[in-house]
Amino acid sequence: MSLNGKTLFITGGSRGIGLEIALAAAREGANIVIAARSNKPRPKLPGTIHTAAEQIVRAGGQCLPLVMDVRDENRVVECAAEAAAHFGAIDILVNNASAIYLAGSLDVPAKRFDLMQQVNMRGTFFASQACLPYLLKADNPHILTLSPPINFQPKWFARHTAYTISKYGMSMCVLGLAAEFGPQGVGVNALWPRTVIDTAALAMLKGMVEPKNCRRPAIVADAALAIFKRDAKGCNGNFFVDEDLLREEGVTDFTHYAVADGEPLFPDLFLEP
Repeated sequence: MSLNGKTLFITGGSRGIGLEIALAAAREGANIVIAARSNKPRPKLPGTIHTAAEQIVRAGGQCLPLVMDVRDENRVVECAAEAAAHFGAIDILVNNASAIYLAGSLDVPAKRFDLMQQVNMRGTFFASQACLPYLLKADNPHILTLSPPINFQPKWFARHTAYTISKYGMSMCVLGLAAEFGPQGVGVNALWPRTVIDTAALAMLKGMVEPKNCRRPAIVADAALAIFKRDAKGCNGNFFVDEDLLREEGVTDFTHYAVADGEPLFPDLFLEP
């Protein structure tokens, strides 16, 4: 299915994986709504909604940049309405906004704990709630959440319980919304990378992973577009892994996704080797 003329609403898409998904869809003629907090440049984080919009237009798409904090449910509702009014529809929601703080339970300040739960789980739920009235009217509507398969092995909690709870909360939103809205024709799925991806979030790993041991965000974007092009009625409730999905699509050579060809890749969290 073509993405030409489709409207994607992407939370937190001013950089990283969200922006890469936006650019990939824009190259196919999609309309992009970048809904994120980054209205002004920040010293430690590159990109704003405005620089993202410029790149999206250069890539061939149309863009509506909206200042939005996903923790503000009223603003999320306003942005969904603005997006639908501007482009005439919302066809795809990408729950990309996410906060990370990898620390043991004795080292997580309350503000960090609250930020992760509010952005990750709560943000996913209320962004979905705000966009669903428009998605239910769309042709081939999708919700894609960037969250992992739920794996209750204790090792995935031992070093960062607070972060794991927040990401699994996003995944539980996928489970619930897929069961609730899949029968109404909305394809609700999750996507997670097989390896660590080289984005600004890498700094939060405190030197545990070097960029040379990562893949580029393009692999996640290519996997996301493959999902969007599937029939939503037959693509629901899946916890996709980028590499596995692309292999299903016939991709056999993944070398171009590596930051440094020939270097060993560092596996991402929550996935068994």
